Amino acid sequence: MLHDLDLTIEELLKIELPDRFGDSVSTTPIAVTFVTPSPEFIVTLPALNLFLYDIRQNQELRSSSWSVARQSDGTATREPPLVRIDCSYLITMWTSDSKDFATEHQILGEVIQALMNNFTLPPTVLQGRLVGSDLPLRASVLEQAKLQSLGEFWQAMGGKPKATLNYTVTIPMTVNTEIQNLPLVTNFQVSVESND
Repeated sequence: MLHDLDLTIEELLKIELPDRFGDSVSTTPIAVTFVTPSPEFIVTLPALNLFLYDIRQNQELRSSSWSVARQSDGTATREPPLVRIDCSYLITMWTSDSKDFATEHQILGEVIQALMNNFTLPPTVLQGRLVGSDLPLRASVLEQAKLQSLGEFWQAMGGKPKATLNYTVTIPMTVNTEIQNLPLVTNFQVSVESND
């Protein structure tokens, strides 16, 4: 599921910014990577790095209601609610010249605009098990990162701080595939007693 989300975000960027991430012959295409944001792991430059750093259940969208669907054979199925998972990425831009901040900032600005144009991921970009999702995949850009300190994060990565944006996508996940088959009540009888 997480790999499908990676591919979905990459597809979104290719559609929104084809001159940067597509097969444009006029500009050098930018690679999209999902590795740890460090020069030793990002080998193809220029590259936009989306580092999945936090995965947690979205408690605000939590539901305890099971869904019931009528079947054509006179029964019904009862399914448990989906769990909604927040997947948070740190997005950074890497160029071959580590001092080329102007290019990094320009491309990050274009990425921010592209992501902000899509507060839900369009069905046309969904990949793998996300295709046909009943629930919209909500996305938020530029919210506060779920890290305690970006400075400590970059220190742990062994590098200098870079311009970073936070991007979170909420995906649905089935946790219990046990579907219950139930008989439908098709008629009922009422009896009335007289006290005469």
